[in-house]
Amino acid sequence: MIWLLLLPILAALLLLALPKRMAWPLAILAAGACLAESVQLALGPVPQELRYEWIPSIGAQFLLTLDGISLLFVGLTALMSLLGILASPQMPRAFYSMLLLLEAGCFGVFLAQDLLLFFICFEAVLIPMYFLIGIWGAERRQYAAFKFFLYTVAGSIALLVGFLALYLQHAAQTGIYSFDLQQLLRVSLPLPTERLVFWALFLGFAIKIPMLPFHTWLPDAHTQAPTAGSVMLAAVMLKMGTYGFLRFSLPLLPKASLDANVVQVIGALSVAAILYGGLICLAQRDWKRLIAYSSVSHLGFCTLGIFSLNQMGIEGSILQQVNHGISTGLLFLLIGFIYDRRHSRDIGDYGGISKVMPGYAAVFAVAMLSSIGLPLLNGFVGEFTILRGAFLAQPWWAVLAVVGIILSAGYMLSLYRHTMLGPITKEENRSLKDLSFREWLIVSPLLVWAVWIGVYPSEHFRLIQEPVGILLERLRP
Repeated sequence: MIWLLLLPILAALLLLALPKRMAWPLAILAAGACLAESVQLALGPVPQELRYEWIPSIGAQFLLTLDGISLLFVGLTALMSLLGILASPQMPRAFYSMLLLLEAGCFGVFLAQDLLLFFICFEAVLIPMYFLIGIWGAERRQYAAFKFFLYTVAGSIALLVGFLALYLQHAAQTGIYSFDLQQLLRVSLPLPTERLVFWALFLGFAIKIPMLPFHTWLPDAHTQAPTAGSVMLAAVMLKMGTYGFLRFSLPLLPKASLDANVVQVIGALSVAAILYGGLICLAQRDWKRLIAYSSVSHLGFCTLGIFSLNQMGIEGSILQQVNHGISTGLLFLLIGFIYDRRHSRDIGDYGGISKVMPGYAAVFAVAMLSSIGLPLLNGFVGEFTILRGAFLAQPWWAVLAVVGIILSAGYMLSLYRHTMLGPITKEENRSLKDLSFREWLIVSPLLVWAVWIGVYPSEHFRLIQEPVGILLERLRP
């Protein structure tokens, strides 16, 4: 497990000292080795734990734990990092270093069970993403990078305050200073205090997701980021907030998590995000901006599932987070491919693409349908399970969320019709080349994973069933 953190960091440092022509192969090799390590972990016993003393004087440990939930996110991180690097040939060495450091930070977030280690990894990913957007992004890259940084730092300060409150309360109640999650589960707080700490953690995680109304950094960051940056941001980094709710907010603060007012507020924000994201997508003329706003809607489903606070809702949410990583990651890769050929993201510059790029149009159709939630593809399983969980918790949540599914079908089908179908109206589009062998190699694993979950999701549910059951035991009054 330790190699998941060490390999990308060592490779990031090494490739800065190598000739430029060796940077891409070495980055692919390092990311490929991380993917192989994650597969090996999946084939071994789960859960696994790795514990070293780190800073004994303050009770901080280098504590990593792999359970079924973190395994899915580790696998998603490893795969998307490799595909992002494969999709970015001929970039400077520093670019690949930033991607590898970002990968290491993401692994740390999904494995850390020490609150201080988690916070450091949670913060560490900001730096490489800031440089990926700010240096290698589009025209307004510096504005987008600065906005992204300010938002997420503001959330992180609130998160740190919440973590420190739990840490100090544990010391006050037991006389032991510890950042160990399992130790901190023993902290007992009165409901008003729990509520305050819960909202502090909520701010940190909600900005990272991002939930409505903290979402405004997302479209700019996605639009300005290079393809690999958009892929990592959408497929992996947006899951850190929802993962934080599951791993820390709910088990550490069970009374506040079950409080009716808290649940109603977050449920309403989730439904609002589903509908708002869907409606605003209908008005978008930029491919990337449309997919960015669709993430606001899809992640609204994920938070809705979590705060349904039942087995189906939470399992559906976890699976849907993985589904969103697959579908949106694939869509951003495809947008990157067409942008490399045409240097335009304006939907109006396209039309009839399927006539000259039939393979591209076919893959885009699968990505679109998986995002909409067509049966036998991954999105359907996650959304349907969330809706069942939400209906059990609050029927009106599920009814309104179904409207969001209809909206997503509307904007995605409209995007496909305007770009892929009809006559070719722009002469520049007649000479576009279809997917290359490298591009087929990049999209194939995501297509296979989308169909695998859609046809046979049982293995994924088996992985998360037990940890979700343990979480709900903790929440049981």
